[in-house]
Amino acid sequence: MKSLKLPHSLHSSHGGKTLIPFPNRKLALSTGLFTRTITLFSPSILPCGHCDLKEARRMQFSMSSTSASIQPMNEELIGDKSKDLPVSGDSIRRRFLSFYASRGHKVLPSASLVPDDPTVLLTIAGMLQFKPIFLGKVPRQVPRATTAQRCIRTNDVENVGRTARHHTFFEMLGNFSFGDYFKKEAIKWAWELSTIEFGLPANRLWISVYENDDEAFKIWHDEVGVPTERIKRMGEDDNFWTSGVTGPCGPCSEIYYDFHPERGILDTDLGDDTRFIEFYNLVFMQYNKKEDGSLEPLKQRNIDTGLGLERVARILQKVSSNYETDLIYPIIEKTSELANVSYALADDHIKMNLKIIGDHLRAIVYLISDGVFPSNIGRGYVVRRLIRRAVRTGRLLGIKGDGRGNLEGAFLPVIAEKVIELSTHIDVDVKDRSPRILEELKREELRFVQTLERGEKLLDEMLVDALSRAKENGTAPCLSGKDAFLLYDTYGFPVEITKEVAEERGASIDMNGFDIEMENQRRQSQAAHSAVKLDVGNGADLAENVADTEFLGYNSLYAKAVVESLLVNGSPVIQVSEGSDVEVLLNKTPFYAESGGQIGDNGFLYFNDDENQQKAVVEIKDVQKSFGNIYVHKGTIREGVLEVGREVEAAVDPKLRQRAKVHHTATHLLQAALKKVVGQETSQAGSLVAFDRLRFDFNFPRPLLDNELVEIEGLINSWIGAATILQTKVMLLADAKKAGAIAMFGEKYGEQVRVVEVPGVSMELCGGTHVSNTSEIRGFKIISEQGIASGIRRIEAVAGEAFIEYVNARDYHMKNLCTTLKVKAEDVTTRVENLLEELRMARNEVSTLRAKAAEYKASIIASNAFPVGASNKIRQVSASMIRRSRLVLVECMDDTDADSLRSAAEYLVDALQDPAAVVLGSCPGEGKVSLVAAFTPGVVDLGIQAGKFIGPIAKLCGGGGGGRPNFAQAGGRKPENLSSALEKARSELVTILTEKAS
Repeated sequence: MKSLKLPHSLHSSHGGKTLIPFPNRKLALSTGLFTRTITLFSPSILPCGHCDLKEARRMQFSMSSTSASIQPMNEELIGDKSKDLPVSGDSIRRRFLSFYASRGHKVLPSASLVPDDPTVLLTIAGMLQFKPIFLGKVPRQVPRATTAQRCIRTNDVENVGRTARHHTFFEMLGNFSFGDYFKKEAIKWAWELSTIEFGLPANRLWISVYENDDEAFKIWHDEVGVPTERIKRMGEDDNFWTSGVTGPCGPCSEIYYDFHPERGILDTDLGDDTRFIEFYNLVFMQYNKKEDGSLEPLKQRNIDTGLGLERVARILQKVSSNYETDLIYPIIEKTSELANVSYALADDHIKMNLKIIGDHLRAIVYLISDGVFPSNIGRGYVVRRLIRRAVRTGRLLGIKGDGRGNLEGAFLPVIAEKVIELSTHIDVDVKDRSPRILEELKREELRFVQTLERGEKLLDEMLVDALSRAKENGTAPCLSGKDAFLLYDTYGFPVEITKEVAEERGASIDMNGFDIEMENQRRQSQAAHSAVKLDVGNGADLAENVADTEFLGYNSLYAKAVVESLLVNGSPVIQVSEGSDVEVLLNKTPFYAESGGQIGDNGFLYFNDDENQQKAVVEIKDVQKSFGNIYVHKGTIREGVLEVGREVEAAVDPKLRQRAKVHHTATHLLQAALKKVVGQETSQAGSLVAFDRLRFDFNFPRPLLDNELVEIEGLINSWIGAATILQTKVMLLADAKKAGAIAMFGEKYGEQVRVVEVPGVSMELCGGTHVSNTSEIRGFKIISEQGIASGIRRIEAVAGEAFIEYVNARDYHMKNLCTTLKVKAEDVTTRVENLLEELRMARNEVSTLRAKAAEYKASIIASNAFPVGASNKIRQVSASMIRRSRLVLVECMDDTDADSLRSAAEYLVDALQDPAAVVLGSCPGEGKVSLVAAFTPGVVDLGIQAGKFIGPIAKLCGGGGGGRPNFAQAGGRKPENLSSALEKARSELVTILTEKAS
């Protein structure tokens, strides 16, 4: 959905002072530092007149009919809220859902912030979980639904805290119709919710409609009664919603709240966000946009709406921005306490920084709760960036330590505790996951503080260079915008601090260049994250014509089935001949389709002719779910011709299925063992159940110890040996959670779920295939344990037949090793350690000999050193004057290795009298160049540094390097350029030293 617009500010102050008189009905919020009173919205007293309660009640819609009539709106009339309900954010959410539940909508839970959609990085809209239904790819489960969806958007992250409306985390309240009701009901209910349920004054509400949507205009005016002057027709950019270049689309209508009705109705601009706030958006999804740009009516018209919870809370709680509602303000209060500032008394800049932390901590906590951990890629980078922005903002506020006496402690976990406290009505799982959330925040913040310190050192180096360049060029010192952005983006270094430090050193910053770099990043971010892509193509038609596949694979590995459809390169065909790759859709199947981490089954499809002679064989190599619950069998025609409508015999490879079953059950045992050995807070972060191994990713801050791995293996093998019979049952999701069943990471669940239990050990929600008895697993062995991201560990293991193969292979290699070393297995370690020590000593001897050989070569070429900087006349008159000349030695030492070249250079600077400059080069191997520069103190004192000198020389050889002022090494990949590189080194040394002498 397109973004909603909010005013930058209201011309009102804190403490209950408002733009217009309201009754003294107030909600006191404790701030910790001070008590803040929020005046609640009551429409009883308004400049335009008073409310006729009887007339307001007469306007209410019937609760039982979608086509109930509504009386025209009285200009002087406003909605009445005589129920005297509180207007907390939680109550607004609850009342919204109850309102639509009473009108036949199924209340569905918020989807995860990690969407089941490869086209979108994070859940950015309330409609996202219903995308397959809107596309017609899956059948609707209910005709209408309502949700309070958690959303994340980061494309406008730089505006967070600067405006009254921008957030990275927000809640979108929505009501949806899947081919059920349409414009009339959606409009009337939105009006009733706004004016009757929430009591918003009708004469403060403005409407926008698409410029060509006469139907919506008439409903708003003729049936709802909104005056024509308060209905604005707007263009395609504002009021026509599209999912992309092609796909579902349609006009939309928005409801705006007017903060300043006294400004009148002439020349009104709904885009004036000092006056208006858009809080409810109704999308009438009625067309499919084709590739040529034309619109065709959808077979199923849908309603997709979004009401911004934070925005409505701002209106009803009558505060000047979303940040001052009870949804966010307590977080800001906690931040103010740590920063030792008063929000009410703070200037705009400090308020902005407090808002940034209040917003970002909400996003961070809910993302980590949903399994997104800081990393340098994908969703993990979003979390890391938000954490870093919050940390550096805290530093700008002067927050030091955790506020509990530890000045080296992390402050984000302290603020996150307040977010978790407020999460009860948003996501009940956050509190249970709080130990993991707080630990991850602490670790990431403390690590980033070290990064900030490195950024400070880099800034110092940048300023030294900038000041040096300015002195040489006679210009004002200025740090480039690219350098400032590098500090900001890579090291998280605030540009405000960069500017302050630079000014202290007498330099400025190219802010125009910085803004250009920032804008480039913003555009890339928007392109990546701001759109929900929908498409109506062959897939939707296919899903419409093919029923869901009946899965028989829990009880059988064989079934007779009918070919419903054949696809080649994604396009439907009638028949496929031998040698072709094909995707086969069957009406029923014993093949398991990849899900829950378990890969799809392999096997064969057989087709016999009327005389029962085999006519076609299809080898199935993978099975995937698509378009909802349709199984796509991917394979190759090995023999014959396969046609749509034919009956086939579908047979799963039983050996491979057994391998998958063994590894899947072993994965459940592994998770149970991890929780028992290292702590209950560990949880799954991904998995792979394959035929040859299993892979399990889990949240944990450190590598597992050897004794912990041994204990985990021991537990699992003891459970395998106990020969426990597994229990599988289907039950309600709520009942399964109450029973303690663990949900698998990344899986989506309906109301009915399958629960797999190893009694006394493990209980998980899982649709995968499993052994019937743990004894079938036979044995379990961990192959590796390693970190794959910050706070994420990975275990790879084998079980069953793969375990036997692994043990046999290890035994085979051990026997060969014993034969080669001529020792028993138990003596292999000692023998290898002895061999390694012998090898180390031999290498040291070789290295010593090479160094001595290099020094010998150096003693021979030392005589090639020549003086620079003294005239011939002086040399003829005084030998002592010759000794004061600078000696230069630049030579090639053939194939001398890098270490020996270093030894030779060290020998030469000791042998030659100070001042002397030595540059040596060699080609120690094919495609390799080694270079070394060694300068005596007398040369360094002249301002010539070896580290800076050798770099450009190495570039000529296709490499680079550097080092200290007196000694530096470099390398390259172009031996053919070594001669010219050394000649350049010789020439530059002569030139520089001659200039220094004069």
